[in-house]
Amino acid sequence: MTMLVPALDMALLDRWQRDFPLVPRPFAELGRCLGLEEADVIDRLGDLVAHGFVSRVGAVVRPNTAGASTLAAMAVPPARLEQVAARVSAEAAVNHNYEREHRLNLWFVVAATDRAGVADTLARIETDTALGVLDLPLERAYHIDLGFRLSGEGESPPERRGGAARIAPDEHDRSLLAALEDGLPLDPRPYELLAQGLGFAERDVTDRLDRLIRGGVISRFGIVVKHRRLGYRANAMAVWDVPDDAVDRIAATFTSHSFVTLCYRRPRRQPQWPYNLFCMVHGRDRGTVRGQIATLNEAAGAGALPQAILFSRCCFKQRGARFAVPRAEAVA
Repeated sequence: MTMLVPALDMALLDRWQRDFPLVPRPFAELGRCLGLEEADVIDRLGDLVAHGFVSRVGAVVRPNTAGASTLAAMAVPPARLEQVAARVSAEAAVNHNYEREHRLNLWFVVAATDRAGVADTLARIETDTALGVLDLPLERAYHIDLGFRLSGEGESPPERRGGAARIAPDEHDRSLLAALEDGLPLDPRPYELLAQGLGFAERDVTDRLDRLIRGGVISRFGIVVKHRRLGYRANAMAVWDVPDDAVDRIAATFTSHSFVTLCYRRPRRQPQWPYNLFCMVHGRDRGTVRGQIATLNEAAGAGALPQAILFSRCCFKQRGARFAVPRAEAVA
């Protein structure tokens, strides 16, 4: 059931899904912009986390910049779906796990320190479930940013960003990203707390974060919301089988539309999976989402291409990627 979020909290979520302040007292800065006291901002964010509207305040890291990742899919017999989903979610390297409407009905993201860690995770899942796993690694990112406006009002959305990172994180960057896995501490001096745990100076933390953002390793730094909890329950992964020489052109048309929240190319896996271009569209109802996908088809001249719409049914797991050494973990 979707709960109503007060207008002031919605303004907080809308404004600070990106460009979170890299200053010693960031929550005081948010308060100045919203007419709130620092403690009130911290309390409001704590309540939003506790009630499941917010995952964390922190970094969204571009895939394959601080480790390796893949999108994977399984065709799970319906009677086994809950059991298999729990087994998949129990893997520390799995950060997203969804049921979608398709013969391939379980879709999850694996993010590990390297490709061998990804392969090991997929192999364990295959062995333990006796089911095949389709491995669909990222080939090209055209737009990856789930930080979209929730109110439908206000200034224009930010420029579409994709492509590769411009820098490679060093070992200190990786330790900082690992410390941020569960988000910034909801404390008046969160960067100081991070610095103390890492043996850094507070300024080192904010300077490194700024460098990682500017260098494209962190694609977004801010409040990470849970869209289904906020009423966006008609979310769909739309996929197309696009001729290889037309993928970039069609993707450029797709990403010019602000309602496209993700767009990337992944390999086909014939005969199970014939599609190579993926988009995510988040909406409050199916009719709106289908209409938006029809708009994409018309704009790109893609209506005659083989395609499918995989609506999300259930979220089994959603959290940020892990950058520390994997550890044993209970099912989320």
